[in-house]
Amino acid sequence: MRVMYVDQTGQLGGGELSLLDVIKHSPFHSEIVLFDDGPFRTALEDLNVPVHLLHGGSLSKVRSETRLKAVLEAGPAFFGLQRRLAKLTAGFDVVYANSQKAFLVSAATRRKGQLLIWHLRDMLTADHFSPMMRVIAVEASNLTASIVITNSQATADSFVQCGGKLEKVVVVYNGISPEPFDAVTETMKQSMLQELGLRGKYLVGVFGRLSPWKGQHILLEAIASLPYAHAVLVGDALFGEDSYVESLRQRAQAPDLEGRVHFLGFRKDVSLLMKCMNIIAHTSTSPEPFGRVIVEAMLAGRPTIASRAGGVLEIVRGNETGLLVLPGCPLDLSAAIQKYHAHPGLARRIADAGRERAINHFSVHAMADGIEEVLRNCMAREEMPILVDSL
Repeated sequence: MRVMYVDQTGQLGGGELSLLDVIKHSPFHSEIVLFDDGPFRTALEDLNVPVHLLHGGSLSKVRSETRLKAVLEAGPAFFGLQRRLAKLTAGFDVVYANSQKAFLVSAATRRKGQLLIWHLRDMLTADHFSPMMRVIAVEASNLTASIVITNSQATADSFVQCGGKLEKVVVVYNGISPEPFDAVTETMKQSMLQELGLRGKYLVGVFGRLSPWKGQHILLEAIASLPYAHAVLVGDALFGEDSYVESLRQRAQAPDLEGRVHFLGFRKDVSLLMKCMNIIAHTSTSPEPFGRVIVEAMLAGRPTIASRAGGVLEIVRGNETGLLVLPGCPLDLSAAIQKYHAHPGLARRIADAGRERAINHFSVHAMADGIEEVLRNCMAREEMPILVDSL
């Protein structure tokens, strides 16, 4: 089986990190098309995966919240990209779209005898997508997708509630390897804390893209009244959210936070940095489709706090493997931080239980095996010939 993966970005977001593990453990011949360049391409090439760059031009301006005018203006770029993608995917048995934009372009290129997979990693809700973009995506899926793989039941429910066909949906949870976290030693941890000038501080970390809906501002407000707590923000803006980052920096300079907010930017040593934290917080203000950072925090053996919404509820068992708080509520988050700080034994028990759950329920091999099974079953059900055999 020959699989051509398609992704709209060259950046390393959660969906791209997950896809790296899918490809790494896939038994099939794999290649990938990217609509933009970036560190994702380098990571793929390190795995010896052939990468094809097809720059999207003005199509890159189409966002999840885009309205009709912007979609129409991007029409020529869309059709040009579609024609180029069709040439690259000829002869492949499976076209595997890893994002909504990648799926919409791929849907226009599908050939007879090809499987078209949409790995839906975002919740199709008003918080994330305009009504028009939801309608376009769901209708295209109902007409062309062989299977829609979702990263949680919450994501699957949002798809069906928008009119997506239930019979097309298969839930496969993201999987994450514990190995990078297990490789971190106490010496490495202390050295990093010394390097950052954070040794002896009580650190609450938030990891991931800096974006309003990711809620880093909620953490800043939560610790404003906790003089012992320091916020560590690991990540950067990925999709034009620079004004939000500037607002965070300005808030961090206020007297009640001055010297207690640390911006580390994009880092490759996330596993080490997570091990340095006292708490890892997930602060999204809108329902999260999955919550990769929460599983990573569990694997790092850190006590977690997470927003009580979306796919998070399929990962965290409240007061057992993590503390759940009201999304967008600094007071709730502040109370949870104080609870861990005041009760270190509770924090340790929750961290241990969280790590056990992450290892048992969200492994890379379970994810890879699940996706492989979906592809094989779909191929068998549709009784499609393997295209490469006829070349």
